[in-house]
Amino acid sequence: MQLYNTLSAEERAQLIDEAGKQRLTLSFYAYAKIPNPKQFRDELFIAWNALDALGRIYVAHEGINAQMSIPEENLAAFRETLEVYDFMKGIRLNEAVEHDDHSFLKLTIKVRHKIVADGLNDETFDVTNKGIHLKAKEFNSLLEDPNTIVVDFRNHYESEVGHFEGAITPDVETFRESLPIINEKLQDFKEDKNLLMYCTGGIRCEKASAYFKHQGFKNVYQLEGGIIEYTRQIKEENIESKFIGKNFVFDHRLGERITEDIVSQCHQCGKPCDNHTNCANEGCHLLFIQCDECKAAMENCCSAECQDIIHLPLAEQIKLRKGVQVGNKIFRKGKSEALKFKKSGELPKKALAKAEKNIRQKISIKKVLLGKAEHYYTKSKIAQFLLENGEINIGDKVLISGPTTGEQKFNITEIFANGEACETAKAGDQITFPVPFRVRLSDKLFKILS
Repeated sequence: MQLYNTLSAEERAQLIDEAGKQRLTLSFYAYAKIPNPKQFRDELFIAWNALDALGRIYVAHEGINAQMSIPEENLAAFRETLEVYDFMKGIRLNEAVEHDDHSFLKLTIKVRHKIVADGLNDETFDVTNKGIHLKAKEFNSLLEDPNTIVVDFRNHYESEVGHFEGAITPDVETFRESLPIINEKLQDFKEDKNLLMYCTGGIRCEKASAYFKHQGFKNVYQLEGGIIEYTRQIKEENIESKFIGKNFVFDHRLGERITEDIVSQCHQCGKPCDNHTNCANEGCHLLFIQCDECKAAMENCCSAECQDIIHLPLAEQIKLRKGVQVGNKIFRKGKSEALKFKKSGELPKKALAKAEKNIRQKISIKKVLLGKAEHYYTKSKIAQFLLENGEINIGDKVLISGPTTGEQKFNITEIFANGEACETAKAGDQITFPVPFRVRLSDKLFKILS
């Protein structure tokens, strides 16, 4: 039986592109008593792998927490795999606001001590005594009550790009850090205030609401389904959004736009921006906010030091990061001294700018696929592509897109076809041209149509 991934992320991305089928990004969770998490994990992997389901899933004795990407045509079959288990019958699947075929590129199901690292001893309080669940309209109404305190139970890198108006946004990197901080900060409001809490998909509030009721808070409420479900409801029911900005998500997209408000800044130049990027230096991999201009100038790096490192031979890069643990740095945004405009814990109450509407959708409609990446020459910053369709000319506006690269637009200033300088290259040509960023083998080349 296959209980592991056999394809790399790049190979999986290529297969997804070639299949050309719509995929759905969704999340769900359930607290339940699971006697044998490892057996449960194996059963899920076998069932979901057969459906081409991908994602990051945690299972434990206390339940399941999943973020996934599923072919739309397999959604009904996927639901059937959940219905096998009593505790997941009729479970709500939170569908993403913006679907992305590359949101997840592997199926990873891990057995953990807990499905959310909350640092709590569940034996010391009744985890089933939860707060009152509120739908979007009810949540908005309670927000208007002057007797309400609203708390964001996400981490600083999540709340920085988007949050509810007037929310307390703790400057923390982990959920477990926020609980004692919030508890201490709100000690004087246990009896007479409404404690209104929210998170991304609702799972953190399930445990937090019970914890705060145990701590003596009388009026505890939580946003049902989190920001994801809130967004679905406000769109469906035409309700005003009290959430401003982006909802940070833990997949390739790193965010879903809820409103056009930009409430954060590029950490390098200070320009209004809410696009996260991971530092291209694999020995750093820091998550931070970076605008398009800085992304091009810094080549997806957080500092000049990291930019120098990515131009070293691969063997030297590997040698430099040998023994360095970078996994936990992925979401340590804003903690580097190299970032000059970090705003952790100091969030503006109003938008700094408005986002251009539906840029990604416009690009997806008005572009044509030309070919795929074959090589990237690091020192000379030259990309090599195989031109499979159409033609490309000097002066054309192009888009290079991939799961790690994201979507990068620029104008072609020079082309070499099969080693010779030219004005126009055609299908079948092996072309090279300079690019202001790093290109990967999973990247595709598109011409943007006017």
